[in-house]
Amino acid sequence: MAMTATQGSFPFVESSDGNESTALINGRCRLRKSDGYCVVTERNVVVAHYAEGDRMSEAYAVVSLVDHGSATQVEVAAAFGCSERTIRRHQRRFEEGGLAALGRPRGYPRGQPRLPKTRAKLVNRLKAEGKSNRDIARRIGVTEKSVRKLLRRLGWRSESQQLDLLANDADPKLSGVDTNELSEPVECTENVAEDAEDAGQPNPKDADPKLSGTRGETHEIVPTVSFDTDPTNRQVDRVLASLGLLEDAAPVFQTSMDVPDAGVLLAIPALLDSGIIKVARDVYGSIGPAFYGLRTTIVTLLLMALIRIKRPENLKEYNPEDLGRLLGLDRVAEVKTIRRKLTRLAGYGRAAEFGHALAEQRVQSRGNVMGFLYVDGHVRAYHGKRKLPKAYVARRHLAMPATTDYWVNDAEGEPLLLITCEANKQLMTMLPVVLKEVRSLIGERRATIVFDRGGWSPKLFKKLIADGFDILTYRKGKFRRVAKKHFSMHESTIDGRKRRYILADREVRFLKQTLRLRQVTRLGDDGHQIGILTSRHDLSASEVVHRLTERWRQENFFKYLRIEYALDALVDYGVESADEDRMVPNPERRKLNSEIEKAYAEVNQLAAAYGVEALTNREQVRRTMRGFKIANAPLSERISKLADRIMALEKKRSLTPTRVPVQQVVKGEVIKLSVERKQLTDLIKMVAYQAECDLLRLVAPHYRRAEDEGRALIRSAFAAAGDIEVTDDQLKVSLAPLSSPHRTKALAALCERLNETRARFPGSKLHLRFDVKPHPPPSLAFPGPRRAETAPAEVP
Repeated sequence: MAMTATQGSFPFVESSDGNESTALINGRCRLRKSDGYCVVTERNVVVAHYAEGDRMSEAYAVVSLVDHGSATQVEVAAAFGCSERTIRRHQRRFEEGGLAALGRPRGYPRGQPRLPKTRAKLVNRLKAEGKSNRDIARRIGVTEKSVRKLLRRLGWRSESQQLDLLANDADPKLSGVDTNELSEPVECTENVAEDAEDAGQPNPKDADPKLSGTRGETHEIVPTVSFDTDPTNRQVDRVLASLGLLEDAAPVFQTSMDVPDAGVLLAIPALLDSGIIKVARDVYGSIGPAFYGLRTTIVTLLLMALIRIKRPENLKEYNPEDLGRLLGLDRVAEVKTIRRKLTRLAGYGRAAEFGHALAEQRVQSRGNVMGFLYVDGHVRAYHGKRKLPKAYVARRHLAMPATTDYWVNDAEGEPLLLITCEANKQLMTMLPVVLKEVRSLIGERRATIVFDRGGWSPKLFKKLIADGFDILTYRKGKFRRVAKKHFSMHESTIDGRKRRYILADREVRFLKQTLRLRQVTRLGDDGHQIGILTSRHDLSASEVVHRLTERWRQENFFKYLRIEYALDALVDYGVESADEDRMVPNPERRKLNSEIEKAYAEVNQLAAAYGVEALTNREQVRRTMRGFKIANAPLSERISKLADRIMALEKKRSLTPTRVPVQQVVKGEVIKLSVERKQLTDLIKMVAYQAECDLLRLVAPHYRRAEDEGRALIRSAFAAAGDIEVTDDQLKVSLAPLSSPHRTKALAALCERLNETRARFPGSKLHLRFDVKPHPPPSLAFPGPRRAETAPAEVP
């Protein structure tokens, strides 16, 4: 007997001739296949015998084993190579129609109309209006069962189902709880069992406004109520969520020791100052009754980013109970739940609105650093199989499929706004779009826009200045060198640091003398001159150079987020339809350019050969020009033919359009990567980075090397373990000391600053209070062995 490949999780054992195999169902039942027949035995007694491929007999054998108690669904499913759901389906069909029902063909029943996915919106609206399932089925033209299954996938439960579940599953702790005081059951989005059959989520875009939560009301972060008394067992709240009676689980903390990553709670006051929870509530309203509601989902994603859990899949590497203790839950949401919440939020299509509202909050709190705004694009390379437009990836020095996001950062290099562009548009094209959004944020104040050479366009400069913006950028292309006598040393103190530059300051004009700008030219140590253009005449030359070189803060921001927050990681593999009328470079014109270049190269080679022949011509052999031409007629004829071909190609190129609609270039559907979920997660990471920056500013006065090692200090503080102690109105977090006393001292100073805010954990009445546990006393030095007293050597 030889072991072969497994079917399910139980191995088949084949005989030496390979015609017989046996699968062990359990200790007393087995399935044997021999010569095209299957035999099911129980304690060596045959209970079923049928030919391979007889689906009805096989289904009856499966049902008999389970119904008679001979084997469990799991054991039978593993032996017969099917799922437990298939076994339950066979049992239901046998109960309803006997053997004939087991013999039905596979797939959807023929002749029975399907319910199109596009009807989900209509069914949702009719159900919200109070229509019965039978009435909805009659109006759409399908069976009532199809409507009932669709409503179950959309999260609807009938009133009788809710009452039955409440009667069967309610905990004794629920006695005395008036369910009428709870939120009205609208739709259920979080099942306790997390059944895979009900894992589908409704598309919030298609939902009726009556079901879109409480958007538009005044949302404050007020404490919520939990009906569980044991923080490690939230069964009651989960039952209420499954019944549609709970919108979000209230945080319930327990006193715990040595909680990993407890230091991440230091970011809660900064996250509350960003207003992200209130903004999310205003923009999205609600994601439906659930245990992991909108507030919990947002806080979970933020803390995941700060702990450096870069993808939802990385949650598998962490203890869910430990992360749950940081959130006031019995366990953190699973990977599939996090992804489902992101899908639901992305379905609203409000990521751009969410980002704009977050930027408004940032401008209100940090309006003093909005005088200089840095705009640049970040190219996210794509390595999948989809055909996407290409963009030049500077860090790889090549063009490859990619998506470009445009970021706006404030004067200190911190992110403010994110805009995802269509098909890698250039900075020159996107600047008006980005600045239109910026104008709606900062109002009528005048701001200086700093960007690189990608936005070079004197016509654009003139338009931006007319719109109330100042510009600051490098001069692109060749320009007349400035004489050395015009350069001088400029020294100044900016942002507490002394700056020294060798500069020349003068005025330049563009667009036929209609655009007057200021050019500050910087002289490098190697004599290289760098031209800087600006419309600001009130700044010193040193500050002009300094503000432009600060643009590298934005580049460092991209690098930091790419490494620490996985900014370039794909969130999903979905695609969307792109604009088919978008104009792209004509590939036919590119081919013509290539042919013309090759023809010119060949002409140059032939002309060089012709010149060599003329140079080496011997007058004794060919004394006249006519004789030389006759001797080199083949070469001259080839040159003439190539010249005619080049003229024909150039004429054809002149008649070929430079740009054509993309639908003429791309075969099939014009697509792009889905935007909503990626933009939403990037905004979450942006707010997490802003909170990290806010904490860095608080700790900077207490840490001498804050500029060089401040972020490393904050990261180590987030990763620090700590004790959580709960009182009536306080959540005390005692963090473990850091690696050195001076870092621990800086962390203690940060805790004192955060305690002054008296911030409350979102959704609870507990005020956060932080402190640092003292360093353990140094262990007593173990005295080394006393040196043995050596006796004087004996003198022989």
